[in-house]
Amino acid sequence: MARVVDEDELIDRWTLVGDELGEVAGKRGATRLGFAILLKFYSCHGRFPLGRAEVPDEVIAYVARQVEVSAADLGFYEWSGRTFEYHRAQIRTFLGFRECTVADADKLTAWLAEHVCRKERQPERVREELLRHCRAEGIEPPTPDRVGRIIGSGLRQAEQKSMSRISGRVPPVIVSRLAALVEAAGEDGDDVEDEGQVDPSEGGDGTGVDVFAAIRRDPGNVSLKTITTEVFKLEAIRAVGLPEGLFAERGAVRLLGANIGGAFGCSGARLSNGSGPALLADRPSYFP
Repeated sequence: MARVVDEDELIDRWTLVGDELGEVAGKRGATRLGFAILLKFYSCHGRFPLGRAEVPDEVIAYVARQVEVSAADLGFYEWSGRTFEYHRAQIRTFLGFRECTVADADKLTAWLAEHVCRKERQPERVREELLRHCRAEGIEPPTPDRVGRIIGSGLRQAEQKSMSRISGRVPPVIVSRLAALVEAAGEDGDDVEDEGQVDPSEGGDGTGVDVFAAIRRDPGNVSLKTITTEVFKLEAIRAVGLPEGLFAERGAVRLLGANIGGAFGCSGARLSNGSGPALLADRPSYFP
């Protein structure tokens, strides 16, 4: 539903000026009014309206007075078809915009990954930056579905690049320790819920399934025993020896939070079924 527009906004954003009047001059009746509304809407929003319902009544009445056409005549304007597409093309050319091509979409995805998604993971905020960039580049925003796909690709590319940078700072010896840890867990069958639990108060060898199962297990209710177990987990994680400052890169902590749940939701067997070492090398943030 279109929102209410006050008089100040009408004058500021919906007044036809300069060359805009010339673009409208050669048209008549409903075509003249429809074209003028498309032109001003695009100037305001960097895109065309989805239909008549998206244009406030106050705007229609205000623009109609300027072009000296009855506001009711807009009911005769066709919002699809050859004339409508011709008007859209004419307005894009006049305002210096172009439709989003496949090449443009690829460039927008790469731009998001490099400049936005490294520090921002909220899709709605990423969308705002994307639309702002489209306008600055003179690109008509794609359809909402296509925008969603571009945002998703940008987020994935940013994640992959960030994880590659992080994994590149992990020494091979540390990767080997992580791989050995989950491979041992997979071999020993840590899919069994109650097996492989470490009780630090009772000792343990501190390797393989016992450690990995303990790290993944929910701490449960607070007690002296669970506190001791959580301390044991922290010491076991520190023993892996991840480099200091590994996650100092901006946005790395958010990325860690987004991925760690998936890793700890996997069994040791799944992490070690032939792709364990590669997975660890690609995503060392599974082990903070």
